[in-house]
Amino acid sequence: MERKLNMYKPQVIRRIFLCCLLGLLYPFSLLAQQAVDVTAKADTNSIRIGEQIKLQLTATLTPAQFKDANFKILFPVLPDSLDHFDVVTRTAIDTSVNQDQHILHQTFTLTSFDSGHWEIPPMRFEVITGANATSDSAVTLPIGIDVNTVAVDTTKAFKPIKAVQSVPWSIWDYWLYIAIGITIALVGIGIWWYLRTRPKTEKVVHVPTVSPYEIATQELKVLKEEKLWQQGDIKQYYTRLTDILRTYFEHQFNIAALEQTSEELLQNIKPVTKLNQQRDKLRSLLTIADLAKFAKLQPTADEHEDCMRKAEEILEWTKPKDGPAENVAGEKQQA
Repeated sequence: MERKLNMYKPQVIRRIFLCCLLGLLYPFSLLAQQAVDVTAKADTNSIRIGEQIKLQLTATLTPAQFKDANFKILFPVLPDSLDHFDVVTRTAIDTSVNQDQHILHQTFTLTSFDSGHWEIPPMRFEVITGANATSDSAVTLPIGIDVNTVAVDTTKAFKPIKAVQSVPWSIWDYWLYIAIGITIALVGIGIWWYLRTRPKTEKVVHVPTVSPYEIATQELKVLKEEKLWQQGDIKQYYTRLTDILRTYFEHQFNIAALEQTSEELLQNIKPVTKLNQQRDKLRSLLTIADLAKFAKLQPTADEHEDCMRKAEEILEWTKPKDGPAENVAGEKQQA
């Protein structure tokens, strides 16, 4: 029995050793699987003040890492200013493939205005792995940059400042202004020529197709058919009757009859021979009309009809023989 135990003891010890060894190496194997190769490279390590540097950050992923949905890598976010360096431009993160490796890269343009030896600090990449989003980091090495001043030879004498040189005048330096001026002048001449030569529109005088006599005759007919005085509207009857005559006098003889009193109208018809010949009839008609309108006189039926008849007689006596309206000047010459 003791002999059997001695035989199994080396095997047990060997198995325990192997288990311990595997337990120690397992985390390192996981880390090796998730390890990311990150680099930071500059296109030069020496510049003069104000010159630019191209800084490229890259992260190389294996196919397994690239296809793993739970694997993410975050590039460092550079501020606009670093120690002794300024960020001029930055590109978006781009991806390329090289022998099954997926390479992510981003380029920054830096410049510096401080002379001396400066270091671009290490760049930290955040690596997120696993379903629990375990975070780790990968860091690049710093990059040394020499920023040099412009060499000045102090052994040579300073050169004097050059005088201001005059540039010879050329008409082609002002061709745009000349073209604009010529264009404006041509447009002005064109507008002037158009306004001068365009056909002038003549004022069209519209001659009424219906004479004042015909209008007055028609209105008297309408007034007679309305039978206002028969309905007791005496004032309205005489107002309409006198307005018809006054409007006829204005249009036919150019007398401002609508704006005058009865006496003024009787005075102003004297130069018009035809109208003055009906002076007594007109006076009688206007007198009854004024009394009916302003003194509330109640004329008889015979007086109503007599006034209408006198108005018609005045129109018939004074109606023009030939189309155009007579004027006062013509009547004066006839007188």
